[in-house]
Amino acid sequence: MNKIDVKNLNFYYGTNPAIRNITLSVELNTVLALIGPSGCGKSTFIRCINRMNDIIPNTRTEGDIIIDGDSITHPKYDVTSLRRRVGMVFQKSNPFPKSIFENIAYGLRINGIKNRYEIERIVEQSLKNTALWNEVKDRLNESAMGLSGGQQQRLCIARTIAVQPEIILMDEPASALDPISTQKIEELIQDLKKKYTIVIVTHNMQQAARVSDYTAFFYLGELIELDKTEAIFTNPALEMTENYVTGKFG
Repeated sequence: MNKIDVKNLNFYYGTNPAIRNITLSVELNTVLALIGPSGCGKSTFIRCINRMNDIIPNTRTEGDIIIDGDSITHPKYDVTSLRRRVGMVFQKSNPFPKSIFENIAYGLRINGIKNRYEIERIVEQSLKNTALWNEVKDRLNESAMGLSGGQQQRLCIARTIAVQPEIILMDEPASALDPISTQKIEELIQDLKKKYTIVIVTHNMQQAARVSDYTAFFYLGELIELDKTEAIFTNPALEMTENYVTGKFG
């Protein structure tokens, strides 16, 4: 069962196409990794899925993105509800300059949850789901800015899942982290896919191989090949894909 269906998607900055004619599907409760050289359209593509590109002037989108049968590119589609359904984790961790507790509670209140006990329950569960609870439970009222880089990134993931999205987009979530923190994020991704559908952009080929079920290779704004991750890395259909994953270019 597909969670996301993308059909003939084009995205333009002015008259310049950043992605061209992308058609792909993402199955429910799987991880799709997007690989390819810098500037090939990976981040632009995932930002189309929650319409973050809408805020960039002089851009336009053609084609369609369908989530659970709903066309989210339709002009009348409620973008606020879309961003509740589709969470985003960025390359650089971006905790709010608030306490660890408030980083998660803030989004819950914005989404209409007012009951203090319910907020406390969700904060605790979100931190447990990101393997952060035992590390921070005695310092919830301290600033999130005092956490390590890896902890900050897991806090941002906790903040994302607290509002119960259906899809999580991750734009190189471990690129700025040390190997131990990276491993924790990768283990977390494996755990999260039981409940969520995940699309992750990564430059790290080994990471894509470790965390994803499917891998899509982008080049110059086009989708070159998409297949099960094992096939992409061991037996790609196209020579161009093979040359990229074996390090001959990129």
